[in-house]
Amino acid sequence: MSVKIKFLGGVKTVTGSSHLISAGNTDILLDAGLFQGHREAFYKINTTFHYNPRTIKAMVLSHAHIDHCGNIPNLIKQGLRCKIYTTSATKDLADLMLVDSGKIQEEDVRYVNKINRRMNLPLRKALYTAKEASKATRIFRSISYNQRFCIAKDIFATIVDAGHILGSGTVVLDIKDGDRSIRLGYAVDLGRKNLPLLNNPVIPQGLDYLILESTYGGRMHRPIDEAQSKLREAISRAIKRGGKVLIPSFTLERTQEVIYFLNELLKEKIIPSVPIYVDSPLATNITDLFKYHLEFLNEKTRQAFARGDNPFELLNLRFVRDQKESKALNTDKRPMIIIAGSGMCESGRILHHLQNNIEDSRNMILVVGYMAQDTLGRRIVEKVPFVKIFGVEYELNAEVVVINSFSGHADQEELLEFVDGCLSGRQAGLPASATGGPLKRIFLVHGELEQSQALADILISKGLNVHIPDKDEEVLLN
Repeated sequence: MSVKIKFLGGVKTVTGSSHLISAGNTDILLDAGLFQGHREAFYKINTTFHYNPRTIKAMVLSHAHIDHCGNIPNLIKQGLRCKIYTTSATKDLADLMLVDSGKIQEEDVRYVNKINRRMNLPLRKALYTAKEASKATRIFRSISYNQRFCIAKDIFATIVDAGHILGSGTVVLDIKDGDRSIRLGYAVDLGRKNLPLLNNPVIPQGLDYLILESTYGGRMHRPIDEAQSKLREAISRAIKRGGKVLIPSFTLERTQEVIYFLNELLKEKIIPSVPIYVDSPLATNITDLFKYHLEFLNEKTRQAFARGDNPFELLNLRFVRDQKESKALNTDKRPMIIIAGSGMCESGRILHHLQNNIEDSRNMILVVGYMAQDTLGRRIVEKVPFVKIFGVEYELNAEVVVINSFSGHADQEELLEFVDGCLSGRQAGLPASATGGPLKRIFLVHGELEQSQALADILISKGLNVHIPDKDEEVLLN
């Protein structure tokens, strides 16, 4: 039988990851991410499938970020009925993330349809509702790290720790193709070493092919330890002048990392003790899951919990669920720290806080995550003089501070080290079942073209066969 990869999304961009593996008549899906972009592109790309969801025999989900799991409820509406294999932490996180995604889409459609009615334009429908999303994880099946399991005839899968977010995995597929075996690795997204809370990424061995992310394929991160010192300097400066610190943050992982570092700084009494608000019901629920899934956290964090030192419980930390309480923060003139979603400032409660605080030069917008092109977050990072929030133009007077060392994605050096580890594993001499020849080809995905190309150039210079696929391109593994 022939074995093929079809690159459905997340190629030459960092959003909408999804890839189809076909082995003979068996179709396996790796991730089903939501493409995030301008409204027209969002609807067109996320509703156009160049395959039949009804024919998918199984899906393996790497982790719970929306750009990897966000289109699952939509696929179910289109006929997907297979089991979706992932870790127990990812299953629980995806349940929260997908319902929140459904709510956001319903709100967006209500807003758009108000305008469309006025202009006599066709009304839109949400890709899926919160109610539809709540049913998605019924077909999820929980798998432990390093557990080899059969997902279809002659196809086995193993999930190893990717070190990216809670429960995230690098997927390894072992495909029997007649007399030969093919081992395919899927490392999208890949974490970094020595992140707070998480274990280091596990490097799979004996790969024939590798699908690898390249978000930071041309960049180097500052050491993660530097994030704490930068955080201290920025917060101290803003609080000293009586300002508020607004932190747009991804609700999953980044928010918990920021809380962890704030806890460390407060314990050492090296930042002022001011009120800290996590203004996101979703982030609040996700943080509770971190306490429930301790087995996915690193040894240091587990030991802290065992001795009653919970890094998510600070005396001056308050989790805000109620919308009225959230709005009251805008009339509270005290210096404070507000962590709110969404991470790229495209939706969520952070927009209201920006709207009310962006023009005051005492305040600070502290950016701790990646801001994609064409987002409000990217315009803030670029410090454009005026930005639009809810269609109204505001002057960007607040200080903007970017801390790049927070990233949960491997940088160029770490990606190269990961590839070297895959290669050295084969050279070390593995059982025949885990080997089949040199790493034949690396496919670079999940990166803007400039970043993918920068990583490709270095890998090619090392004598490796590297390809940057196009969307919907199909490649035969021979």
